[in-house]
Amino acid sequence: MAKKSALGRGLDALITMDDVQVQGSSSISEIAISKIHPNPDQPRHDFDAEALAELAASIRQVGVVQPITLRQIDEDNYQIIAGERRYRASQMAGLEQIPAYIKTAADDDVLEIALIENIQREDLNSIEIALAYQNLLDTLNLTQEQLSERIGKKRTTIANYLRLLKLPAEIQMGIRDKKIDMAHARTLVTLDDPATQIEIYELIIEEGLSVRKVEEYVKALNGGENLQEIKKEKAAVQTAKSGGMHKATPEEFELLKKHLSKFFDTKIQFTCNEQGKGKISIPFKSEEELERIISVFDQLKK
Repeated sequence: MAKKSALGRGLDALITMDDVQVQGSSSISEIAISKIHPNPDQPRHDFDAEALAELAASIRQVGVVQPITLRQIDEDNYQIIAGERRYRASQMAGLEQIPAYIKTAADDDVLEIALIENIQREDLNSIEIALAYQNLLDTLNLTQEQLSERIGKKRTTIANYLRLLKLPAEIQMGIRDKKIDMAHARTLVTLDDPATQIEIYELIIEEGLSVRKVEEYVKALNGGENLQEIKKEKAAVQTAKSGGMHKATPEEFELLKKHLSKFFDTKIQFTCNEQGKGKISIPFKSEEELERIISVFDQLKK
């Protein structure tokens, strides 16, 4: 399908004053809300109820300041190109008619325009953007590079969003509901096992893990470590750092010793009596190794 001349020229050619301009003449008309229908391929599916209520209250007071954009399907039906949020708020406000620009646009163009309009406003969550990108790729039979050129986004950005669709549905729902952010999700994508991805996802929610902590977990898992062992190591280290009253078991001391040995890249000597008193010794075989160990401590101070 040949591209229309309005497409592929960047966002400035498509978006003007919060609405989308496409080929064809237009004028503002008052259209009955009963004749207007949302675009089924609209990328955005979640509309904040409180924000809609606030917009509806504003519309009751001053009306719809910025007309929505429609295309005419037949004599009695119109489909939204841009402005579904204003349309929904107008319904809530009890309006019977709404000002609208009537434009001409092909099916493919409507999907592309709706996506670009919403991305420009940053109204979509990460999963909605990913699904919209995939829909565009499938519908228009584009490569990621071609899509990058048409919507003005880097190909790597598009690829990162599309990778989110490989995550289990539970995690995708969590991203959509803002239980975790995209940075967490991009780290989870690097794990191959869906069950492990869900385990880490649940840990993020339960323990409020930072992205950096998740990266540490994922790095250890990809290095062949067991998740339960990693959790025990981190719990032992955290107990040691906090000086808590928990009495560590021999197994926990052994895990801590293993963790410290790995951290300093040398065999740590670790002793502790029943009262919790003991010492940690860091042996070195040369001045060079001593300097390396001191540099580790210097990094910790930073």
